[in-house]
Amino acid sequence: MSDISRYQHTTTLKSIINKKSRQEKIAFGLMRLCSFLIILILTGIIGNILINGLPYITVDFLTTEPKDMGRAGGVASVIITTLYLIIFSLIIATPIGIGSAIFLTEYAKEGKIIKIIRFCTEALAGIPSIIFGLFGYVFFVVFLDFKYSMVSGSLTLSLMILPIIIRTSEEAIKAVPRPYREGSQALGATKWYTIYKIVLPTAAPGIMTGIILGIGRIVGETAAVIYTAGSSLGIPNSIWRPGRTLAVHLYILASEGLSKSHMYATATVLIIIVLIINLIVKQLLGRLKISM
Repeated sequence: MSDISRYQHTTTLKSIINKKSRQEKIAFGLMRLCSFLIILILTGIIGNILINGLPYITVDFLTTEPKDMGRAGGVASVIITTLYLIIFSLIIATPIGIGSAIFLTEYAKEGKIIKIIRFCTEALAGIPSIIFGLFGYVFFVVFLDFKYSMVSGSLTLSLMILPIIIRTSEEAIKAVPRPYREGSQALGATKWYTIYKIVLPTAAPGIMTGIILGIGRIVGETAAVIYTAGSSLGIPNSIWRPGRTLAVHLYILASEGLSKSHMYATATVLIIIVLIINLIVKQLLGRLKISM
């Protein structure tokens, strides 16, 4: 290759490299801009709620029941109802979701039936919440005669979060390296013992992520809860009694214009509860990683 050809080749190569470098810088710049905008929007929304809501958060507000349809009083019964629904829904959906994920990843053979199951799971995750609410009302409230109750609400919300838990758990279990399973079984462990002692603890962070997403959907749901658990004030003294969650209480306060101060205070409590739940789960994951 002559010196002129070598020079032209080098110049062309440098030009290509510089062009790729500029494109890379532009791409990273756009990603940083999008990240900044997301943080800015989130900060603006949460900041606005906290600024308007924190001044009204008092001990009385957190420990007394709503009065006059929410115009006065606090949110004690509403918080308890929300926690009830979270606990009952997770008790129903978590074992079914994790069990389904284990079957799909560890036992089932790939085929048309498994593809159909995965497709139905993904389709179920995309159904609007109002459809779940109508189904829960027709099936649980009317047909099974559970009436407006914690049971009807929990069963409906369990159906809503089940696809999330299944898909996230399935991906978390798939991410566990194959040598982990082979090494355990080579030492004489059974397939179930390997799943229980090796696979599930390793996949636990991903599984917990799905559970957190499910909790977020439970806490923020309104339509499905109104149609199944109702919107009655007061602490439910039984799982067969109706109740009102924080999200439903916030929706009623905002839509009917009952009390702007209580609306912002309720939204603040909702944000704080979600934050506390996330911090608790993060601590559990940290301890789990240390134990592993």
